[in-house]
Amino acid sequence: MATEQQFIEDGMQRTQIDEFFADELARAGYGGMDLAKTPMGTQIVLRAEKPGMVIGKGGKNIRKITSELEERFDLDDPQIDVQEVDEPDLNAQIVADRLGNALERGWYFRKAGHTTIDRIMDAGARGAEITLNGKVTGARSRNEKFNRGYIKHNGEPSQDIVDRGDGVAVMKLGTIGVTVKIIPPNADLPDDFRIHEDVDTESLVPEEIEGDEVEALLGEAEEPADDSEESDADEEFELGEDEAEAETAEIEEEEIVEEGVDAEAGAAETAPDDAEIDEELSEDTEADAEAILDEMESAEDTEADAESGAELTVIDGVGDAKAEALVEAGFETVADIQDASEDDLAEAEGVGDAFAERIKEGASEVDPADVEGGN
Repeated sequence: MATEQQFIEDGMQRTQIDEFFADELARAGYGGMDLAKTPMGTQIVLRAEKPGMVIGKGGKNIRKITSELEERFDLDDPQIDVQEVDEPDLNAQIVADRLGNALERGWYFRKAGHTTIDRIMDAGARGAEITLNGKVTGARSRNEKFNRGYIKHNGEPSQDIVDRGDGVAVMKLGTIGVTVKIIPPNADLPDDFRIHEDVDTESLVPEEIEGDEVEALLGEAEEPADDSEESDADEEFELGEDEAEAETAEIEEEEIVEEGVDAEAGAAETAPDDAEIDEELSEDTEADAEAILDEMESAEDTEADAESGAELTVIDGVGDAKAEALVEAGFETVADIQDASEDDLAEAEGVGDAFAERIKEGASEVDPADVEGGN
């Protein structure tokens, strides 16, 4: 087998083993694994929030997992070492699984995302990012991101330093993918720098040079300069008649060019009045242009405010204020409200359970196609 093909086979096997552990140890808080093949066998290090559940009573569960690894993945003498996760909120895989379970239990995605990322930063992380990809509120799929602190997106630090975890939330409208990235508190970033205090700087001070040595160095620097001047003078005396005539012609051409430049400079001295007129005209033109741009921007802002939530006002009982609150919560169209649950609508600012039920009933009587056609 070629080397490239072997790398592909090893990567696929590692991914399949990771998925196997994620399914078998979901209740134990699976936090990832490290796999290394040695001459003595295959060494696997498991990280879990509850190591006791991974091992089982009397080691029954760990023996079962070991035998399944030998049969399903053809591993030679797998040796599993289980380690407890010190801080689960800093393990990206555990956080991703928790967030997926919270969404499946009915948590509103904004509340779940902000709460989770706040817990990560409170645990001491230098930075974190949570991405939700799927039908989070309505029938249309979209991406929602929550960022805090400092995060790396490319290069070697994004692969070696950033801890990444992937989870899944199976909802009624569809599956939502959960991606969590965390930079731990003890990460050594390549662009970090430190200031060392109480450092002895005497070794960095240059040595002093006495006056005699300075004069000697200056004398050595002047000697080659004298030789070069003498050689230039010798070359000037050796110029022939043809070269002397060429130099005379060049001097005459330079004098002619200088006279032309002086003539142009004299003509330019009479033009200050025209320049002042142009400056006054340009200032008036710029002032008029700025006034026109301000009027256009104010008109666009007014139109944008009028259009925001205009589609939702066709629902019985929904005014401009409620429509704006629903748009801010992610319900931009009548179709979004029809697809959302009453609990999701109640999460919007100023919308309670009673009003959410009323909005839901009013939206069921509206045809989204008619609203789009009217717009």
